[in-house]
Amino acid sequence: MPPAEAAATPAGYPLSRALLEAVLADRTSDRFVCELIWPRLGYGPDGSGTWSAGPATEASWRESFPIEPQFIAQRPASVALTRSIPKEHKQLLKEQLGFGGYRIGELYPRRTRRATAVNWLLAHLAQRGEPLPETGPLPELREQPADPVAGHPGDLPIS
Repeated sequence: MPPAEAAATPAGYPLSRALLEAVLADRTSDRFVCELIWPRLGYGPDGSGTWSAGPATEASWRESFPIEPQFIAQRPASVALTRSIPKEHKQLLKEQLGFGGYRIGELYPRRTRRATAVNWLLAHLAQRGEPLPETGPLPELREQPADPVAGHPGDLPIS
């Protein structure tokens, strides 16, 4: 999947229930998940394949993560994303998608961080008063990885 695929619009790839459910089901690369969030935080591609904080990036993000935070691969980025979800939006994953969490055998850092990413995206929509469409464009969906700890080919190792 080419890195620019998520940046289909200046605001990022359009969100839908179908897309967020695909993320939760581990049917997209970790990078694609990050590319759903980066433009919404004000990061933009710099032409070299890296996303950098821009003028619209909040100072706290820009200072902590001047280049693309790896929300799935790196714990500090995932923790920062979790903490940035306003308290009143912490349950949107359950309320809007009916997501009850992963089963015990599915609890891997990659998957729990994907749930955090989806909850952040839902909170982002809620803060703007934007609805979540049922359907929308989807990237080419992948099979779930054979090894959920390692993820899809090309996914960064988890730290």
